[in-house]
Amino acid sequence: MSRYQRSAELFERAQKSLAGGVSSNVRALAQPPLYFRSAAGARMVDADENVYLDYTLSQGPMFLGHSPPGVLDFVERAMRNGQLYGAQHELEIELAESIQRVVPCAESARFCNSGSEAVHAAIRVARAHTGRDKILKFEGHYHGWYDETLVSAAPGLEQAGPREAPKPVPASGGQLASAIANVIVLPWNDSDLINATLQSHGHELAAVIMEPVMCNSSCIPPKPGYLETVRDLCTQYGIVLIFDEVITGFRLALGGAQSFFGVTPDLATFGKAMANGFPIACLAGRRELLERIANLQVNHSGTYNSNVMVTAAAYATICELERLDYQRIHQLGETLANGLRDLAAKFGLPVLIQGVGPAFHLAFTERDSILHYRDSLENDGLRNSVFVGAMLDKGIRLLSRGLWYLSAAHNEADIQITLETVEDIWREPSWS
Repeated sequence: MSRYQRSAELFERAQKSLAGGVSSNVRALAQPPLYFRSAAGARMVDADENVYLDYTLSQGPMFLGHSPPGVLDFVERAMRNGQLYGAQHELEIELAESIQRVVPCAESARFCNSGSEAVHAAIRVARAHTGRDKILKFEGHYHGWYDETLVSAAPGLEQAGPREAPKPVPASGGQLASAIANVIVLPWNDSDLINATLQSHGHELAAVIMEPVMCNSSCIPPKPGYLETVRDLCTQYGIVLIFDEVITGFRLALGGAQSFFGVTPDLATFGKAMANGFPIACLAGRRELLERIANLQVNHSGTYNSNVMVTAAAYATICELERLDYQRIHQLGETLANGLRDLAAKFGLPVLIQGVGPAFHLAFTERDSILHYRDSLENDGLRNSVFVGAMLDKGIRLLSRGLWYLSAAHNEADIQITLETVEDIWREPSWS
């Protein structure tokens, strides 16, 4: 019997009622498509009772680990008094005050249900504030699945055009050309090019939006001084700087990447680690900008915004994070990354690992660095897929795109198990 027999049966059944058998196109890429029964700490159990040491963290949210009792108990107590009021409750004030306390840019905040929504609101606020239409984004940066931002997230080079002047490339059928007409695209990490672009187009731009660490493509850190340069240029040209911290927020540091790197944007979006698996997101930033929403000039609505369950989860999560030893998680990440580097060297494998502490990327490539999206295309994706599959068969779950996440639930023993498993796989003759 197959190790994944029950999951295969469930997937066959699901395809008769769910489009593609899944509820997110990202999950359609997983092979095999697994079904899970439970998860706690750094472990998950699938429908076939296979146990996995988890480095996916459900695409990132489970930063405290799966099913943390403190968060779940707080949510349960809160929701027994009510779930959705169609009005305000005190806990959303306490959550906003918590974010205001720890996030450098957060003079004011609004809550919604997903990172895509928060990004959409940020861009709308930027346009209302500046009176300009265009936004600038970067190749390989992902800002949600809405039409105007799902642009050049993973374009082919034949579509993308020249590096110095990339073409905006839609990523989905059904996207209108008009939806991307006001999007300028650049490669990331190039101070000279963004300087030249803003000299020409700065007066047209409402916003520059970026992941402060390019987590969705090879987990690329910013070059020294790059974030500071973009910050200064946006101030010079009156452009709203937006950090998409849906991944980096509360992960790199309690105050996010802006705290970690010491560069404060005008607006920032948060999600994922903010509520450890509950669906809430946040737009935070300068009070002057959020006043556009407060005075009803910019519409921001949502029936489920700040519902009791997700607000309670986010508040409890941030309370836990305020007690967290971030240095320990960064050290665990560095220990694992360095161990993988040592094993790659031992077996003569062309492996590049880069990132920041709790999030790093492993690529099979001859390159000694990846600085922007086009660099990331020079990797052996097939070899990575084989590696991810081999790790899964041995009880370690990884993301197919090579991104590894660490949580507060991982420990030194987990790192040792992982490195021993990798060594067993890479020792096989097929890897030489």
